[in-house]
Amino acid sequence: MIRESIQKSLDYIDSNVKEDILAEDLAKTAGYSVFHFYRLFQSAVGFPVMQYVLRRKLLHAIYEIGTGKKKNEVVYEYGFETYSGFYKAFIREIGYTPAQYLQSFKAKKPYRVNVFQEEHIMVSNKTISDILKRWGLENEKITDIVFPETGEISDTAKYVGEDRVIKYTSNLANVKKAIEISRALENVGLNSPVVVLTRDGKEFVQNGELYFVLTKRIDGKRVMASGLYLDDYKEKARFIGEIVGQLDMAFSKIDVLADEADMGKAVKEFAVPIIKDKMDLDDGFLDEFTDRFEKLYDQLPRQIIHRDPNPSNIILADDKWGFIDFELSENNARLFDPCYAATAILSETFDGDEEKLLNWVEVMKEIMYGYDCVVKMTDGEKKAVPYMILANQFVSTAFFFGKDKYEELYKINRKMTEWIAKNLDKMSIL
Repeated sequence: MIRESIQKSLDYIDSNVKEDILAEDLAKTAGYSVFHFYRLFQSAVGFPVMQYVLRRKLLHAIYEIGTGKKKNEVVYEYGFETYSGFYKAFIREIGYTPAQYLQSFKAKKPYRVNVFQEEHIMVSNKTISDILKRWGLENEKITDIVFPETGEISDTAKYVGEDRVIKYTSNLANVKKAIEISRALENVGLNSPVVVLTRDGKEFVQNGELYFVLTKRIDGKRVMASGLYLDDYKEKARFIGEIVGQLDMAFSKIDVLADEADMGKAVKEFAVPIIKDKMDLDDGFLDEFTDRFEKLYDQLPRQIIHRDPNPSNIILADDKWGFIDFELSENNARLFDPCYAATAILSETFDGDEEKLLNWVEVMKEIMYGYDCVVKMTDGEKKAVPYMILANQFVSTAFFFGKDKYEELYKINRKMTEWIAKNLDKMSIL
């Protein structure tokens, strides 16, 4: 009942985001006193209701400005009396000037938050400032983390000042795992996010149901997927494969407790039942693929892996490189990592252009060749590459299905998966 009321309020805010929205009206519609509604809304969403309204106005407005509309007209439509007022609110809430934001990132239309579909972690800058008192950093500037090529805004981390990141999650096990992995990788000589201890020597801070971790930022810039299609793409793609290989080699030397994954079971029992009626794929093909993949997967070398080595999690500097975000790390076939890196690149650049898709096949192969130079893949791994790529696509597409937040990713990955399935023979590296 409470979640239904909050969801109706969230839907109302997005449907009327250009209007003058009052907390009193939202509370009345939800059937609560203003005081009680404030408490329920912040508990469910993580933001005070009027700050949430402001944030939605800012994100919708910057998206429209990014499409080429006149900025003064847009901000007026969203209830700001002057562009100066919008400018100051944007810096205060998002952490960038509007011009910096549009120059650095793709402005993305905000998705509708759905509290029934997934866990949403939204933490206000004020709450983060209060948490940062534990490190003596409450006066540092807090900035949204935006992924340049997709325009996605992280809902689990923010920048603190120029050289730190604060992450938050309700999963304590993932917090401890990421800390342990970062420390272990640092001990074997790889760059990873170093945990900053609180003033009383703690690795993380608990606030309600959330756990907050502060780390140092790795020097360098995130890898841009689009850059891998330029003239020197073979060299760049092979380098990606090599550093993913070096990461997996480092993983093989550390002893960290992580969940056991079973991709064969995930494809057969989770992914295929969801996607089989939603893709232009023959049932016979799916059955044959599932059986073939299970047999290949069972023979692949296993170890702890990154699990999410997409370009945005690879940080490159002039003379060094590093990885971030180890919360999803698990025990799985090591082949998963380079295959995932390849499909993540395609997902971030996919536009359906056949020539570009064929170029991606070459990018994928160079990643595998670079990976092989480091880890020395088995014959079984080389044979399994096309199957692991498609299996990963099946699982990813099934995961994205039915979630408003991932609606665009679902559409992209469905088309990607259909193309890969129909061109599976082109994926062979043998």
